[in-house]
Amino acid sequence: MAADIEKFRAGLDRETRETVDAIRSVVAACHSGLTESVKWNAPSFALGGDDRITLGLERKGGVRVVVHRGARSREPGGFKFDDRHGLARWPASDRGVIVFQDRADVEQRADALGDLCSRWLRATS
Repeated sequence: MAADIEKFRAGLDRETRETVDAIRSVVAACHSGLTESVKWNAPSFALGGDDRITLGLERKGGVRVVVHRGARSREPGGFKFDDRHGLARWPASDRGVIVFQDRADVEQRADALGDLCSRWLRATS
């Protein structure tokens, strides 16, 4: 798994790699039981084998973070999560998307991202 992550990182330009690494660092600190692998062509974090937080590269630059409960929505409308920082866009009640433009953007919103991810992992496990 670590080799897959390193292969993914090696294919990135410096700025994107720094942004991805900053996000990975914040997410990894949210829960000691997270495992990281490459899924859907980007780093993905799972808890107990269930994917919960996945990164992706934006076509026009930047890196997105998707908090989710798997590949498909479950219980549409039946799941509620309080994004108290208003950090994410919520295309479904169990799928939030946050886009970071660069490492500075991640650093500026790191506390809110860490809080959201920690609470997301508790709410979905």
